Amino acid sequence: MARATNKTRAQKNKQLWDRANTSYRSKWQSASQKGYDFYLDEQLTKNELEALQESGMPTFTINRVTPIIEIMKYFVTANNPRWKAVGVTGDDTDIAQVHSDIADYCWYLSNGKSIYSQVVLDSLTKGIGYFMVDIDADQDRGMGEVTFSRIDPYDVYVDPSSRDFLFRDASFITIRKNLTRTQLMNMFPEFKSRIKAAAGNSDVVTYSQRDIDSSISIQAEDITMGISPEGEDDDILPYYETYTKIKNAYRNVFIRVQPSPQEMDIIKEEVEEKMQEFQQEVEVSLKEKAVQMQQAVEAGEIIPERAKLELDRAQKMAAQAMEEQKLQLLSEAQDKATIIDQQIMTEANYKILSGSEGIIDAIPFFEDRIQLTCTVGDDVFLYERMLEVSKYPIVPIPYMYTGTPYPMSAVTPLIGKQQEINKSHQIMLHNANLASNLRWMYEEGSVPEEEWERYSSAPGALLKYRQGFEKPTPILPAPINNAFYTVVQEGKADAEYIAGVPSSMMGFTQEQPETYRGLLANDEFGTRRLKAWMSSIVEPSLEHLGKCFQMMAQNHYSVEKVFRIVQPEAGQRPDEEKESRVNIPIYNDYGEVISLYKDYANARFDVRLVAGATMPVNRWALLEEYFRWFQAGLIDDIAMIAETDIRNKKSVVERKSMYSQMQQQIASMEESLKDSEGTIETLERQLVQAGIKMKVGDAANEVRKDVLETEAQQKLLRGMLKSEFEKEKMAIKNEVKRSEGS
Repeated sequence: MARATNKTRAQKNKQLWDRANTSYRSKWQSASQKGYDFYLDEQLTKNELEALQESGMPTFTINRVTPIIEIMKYFVTANNPRWKAVGVTGDDTDIAQVHSDIADYCWYLSNGKSIYSQVVLDSLTKGIGYFMVDIDADQDRGMGEVTFSRIDPYDVYVDPSSRDFLFRDASFITIRKNLTRTQLMNMFPEFKSRIKAAAGNSDVVTYSQRDIDSSISIQAEDITMGISPEGEDDDILPYYETYTKIKNAYRNVFIRVQPSPQEMDIIKEEVEEKMQEFQQEVEVSLKEKAVQMQQAVEAGEIIPERAKLELDRAQKMAAQAMEEQKLQLLSEAQDKATIIDQQIMTEANYKILSGSEGIIDAIPFFEDRIQLTCTVGDDVFLYERMLEVSKYPIVPIPYMYTGTPYPMSAVTPLIGKQQEINKSHQIMLHNANLASNLRWMYEEGSVPEEEWERYSSAPGALLKYRQGFEKPTPILPAPINNAFYTVVQEGKADAEYIAGVPSSMMGFTQEQPETYRGLLANDEFGTRRLKAWMSSIVEPSLEHLGKCFQMMAQNHYSVEKVFRIVQPEAGQRPDEEKESRVNIPIYNDYGEVISLYKDYANARFDVRLVAGATMPVNRWALLEEYFRWFQAGLIDDIAMIAETDIRNKKSVVERKSMYSQMQQQIASMEESLKDSEGTIETLERQLVQAGIKMKVGDAANEVRKDVLETEAQQKLLRGMLKSEFEKEKMAIKNEVKRSEGS
């Protein structure tokens, strides 16, 4: 029964591809293949080539398509796209910053720049290019990595009723590839037995009108056989991958996670400690109450019986309060330790858990999920699984979107002008060839034909003819109209005008502006057509690619992982490394994981493309502009050096930047200031000491002055006293003499 079911699934997959492979898609692929052939310089169909050869006209082409497409590709893919993640809440900000690093890591791991270039080339030449986001389960030693890849547009079959240029409204997208049996067994070693038994129609339909035998390019549809490792012919089998969008019922469930027994023991210990403190407070309150009652009894305010009754009542209320406090503390601690876990689960899983306790709320909702079905051949089923993403992991970049899954390429409008240029050159060269190699009209038998065929166009040749016949008459080509030269020149200019890529953008000096302002203006005005496509198609597609990568990465990277990204600075060696970590476990005291730091899988953030990140910049013109800003003083030398390609810019900045010089000057000035401050302090101390000495000297002088004045006064007084004494002495002597004389 299982085999019949699997066979039915495989047949249904094949039938879905048959319905998608309509006449409209064949018409689109035929026109798209023609544009791709013109890009590869396969510009003549088999019938045109045969007609030119039969008429003796040249079969060369003047390829103007390839350089135009190459320069358009360069302007679109000059740099890698960059995505910026914006966190929904403050808690998601750190995760959002890490997501940008993860995107860079996976982009580098997938060689994203090369893939991006191929996808844009598919868009320009085939009308549409496809990115694919997938998980390579074998990378990182079985842990798996999210990768970017490219799908050939001719292998993708989209729901014809889709009307969104990103095919978000498509009911299915099928990928059909023609692979050898060996390739399939290498891709799916677990299904070797099924692949060996597979059989199917692997006919390749050729949409190219070129002559495959004389073609200068080898394309995928030219290879119609495989080779096994044993050197034998290997079967080519059709391989189908069908992505279908299915609405699934989900529940946003909020579950209360109760504390573990170990956590409950810790909670009880903490409650007991708090209860002991509360009990001590209650006992003190009872003693205070008893003292108050005793004082009231002694004062005669209440009787002893009332005091006893009040004390009994207080004891009962205290016991009740202690019990309530214990329950409250236990409940608060338990609620604090209880975690509300939010989970998104299917309706079936919710029904299993719906009878259990702890579910607070369960909000029903519907969400798209992508179902992948893989089959080989007409009736061999490989596997079927549900991808945990809501968007198709296949992201298109169309060029000229027509409102259907069949867009037009950039080559399609150029085909007519390219054919006009080719035909004009062929006619002019053919006319010049006829003028230099004359044709002759002669009567049969009048000339030796072999001699004339060999030497008729040789310089200085002598040609003879037989007598009796008319002389051979040269047939001159009609003069070519000068309009052909005008047609060629106008055709080249028209091709550039249609594509929006002037010759000056390709570096042709005769049409190149001389000044840097002219270069900047050329880049600005000359790329507006491409910028219009970039802003309306490419950048929205890349932003959608970033969101698809976000869903795939958040679903896959659910365990702890370290991302190391080499980030070389322009002009320096790639020796700088940046490290990011996600899903870092947080453990409790018992060694159990209780939560995750930088929980990448459950973070909520929006992903946006940095507009214009992939466009090129005219380096020399921009450097000249920066130099003028530097000369005008609008920016400093650090900003100027940052935009150059100087090697070891960091060391140059450290040695030569104005800020470094200013820091050195400031350091020397600070040193001088310290010396000056020390000198000033010394001088101040000396000045204070000198002042003190001066004040002491003044005081000494005043004292000395007072002393001198006192000594003078005392000397004068002594002199006066001595004079008085001498006078008195003389008077006494005279008195004695008078008394003796009498």
